[in-house]
Amino acid sequence: MQHHQILRVVTKFNLPLSMLFGLYVQFHGDYGPGGGFQAGVIAAAMIILYAIIFGLPAAQRIVPPIVVEIMVPLGVLIYAGTGIVTMFRGGNFLNYTVLGHDQVHAQEWGILLVELGVLITVAGTMIAIFYAFAGRGR
Repeated sequence: MQHHQILRVVTKFNLPLSMLFGLYVQFHGDYGPGGGFQAGVIAAAMIILYAIIFGLPAAQRIVPPIVVEIMVPLGVLIYAGTGIVTMFRGGNFLNYTVLGHDQVHAQEWGILLVELGVLITVAGTMIAIFYAFAGRGR
């Protein structure tokens, strides 16, 4: 891909902007459309685009396969762990009202943690699928 300089420059320019948009979608998910799933897809798409333009080994240096393998269960643990913490604090599973000193802050913390878990799992799963398919030809 050395001869595609325009694609490489445009990709390097757009990746930070895409990450910023992914973070916006993640943190805006409490108040409107968006959240962990959409942000995870955006984050994974950035890595996949980088791999397509710069090659799979370059993408695997940025996000090594071992990190991807850890991301998938880590997100599920964050999601489930949030629910278990709410149960230990006297509420139902994923009843966020027991997570803070008042209901509003508790809801914000609960939603933030659950959406973070979803983001990590979705991004890890998509990157793992891409790595599996892209590495098959080797």
